[in-house]
Amino acid sequence: MSSPLITALNEVDWAENIQALSLDHELVSEIERGNYLLAVWAAQLEQIDSKSAAIVFVREMQHAGHNAACLIGLGLYKPAAASMRAVVECALYYTYFKSHLMELATQIREISFYVTKAEILEFHKVHTPEFSVRQASLGFVSRLNRWYSRTSAIVHGQVPGVWSNGGGLASVAFDHAAAREAVSHFSEAVSLVQDAFLCCIAFEYWRFFESSSKAHILKGMQGSLKESLKLDAA
Repeated sequence: MSSPLITALNEVDWAENIQALSLDHELVSEIERGNYLLAVWAAQLEQIDSKSAAIVFVREMQHAGHNAACLIGLGLYKPAAASMRAVVECALYYTYFKSHLMELATQIREISFYVTKAEILEFHKVHTPEFSVRQASLGFVSRLNRWYSRTSAIVHGQVPGVWSNGGGLASVAFDHAAAREAVSHFSEAVSLVQDAFLCCIAFEYWRFFESSSKAHILKGMQGSLKESLKLDAA
């Protein structure tokens, strides 16, 4: 039995939207590179910190990256922004809750309990060795705040029409300009995730990373920055 909703959903050529994205090899490659980098970090953290209850945030980070890719392919750019924010937030949550397991249990048990981005950054500023030096080398906090503000504005509809098809459900279609902007925003999200890990956990875990993963993470990074972050390639 059909319904108005199913009729409207069937009016969208979802396969055509995905096909349109697939023809832009540059965009496809950029999405793939982002999710592969997330996978490299996730694989290493799964090996190193597998017994931590907080590792679930790393898995959620990966799921959110996959969701962002799917939504961009379908032409659902504004919902993709929400998944991108989840990518970054889950990475930040992991860096915090891996050493705050009691708070993690509270967050799971009490829906009213919430740790803000500002609280996480303040924790690292006070307690994580050389966080301030590392984040300054990367410009991490200022970039994170700018990206987060922009993303929140998109997600909450503060700027109507941004990343939106604007019409009814049947008008959902591939938009090259919106897709390009969304993919660029996703790449910046992945960059922020990497910088969050480099600032917040590399001091503790980097020595356990496999050489091949180190090489992928360090590819293209200037020698002076590697030295500042104390990142060896061996």
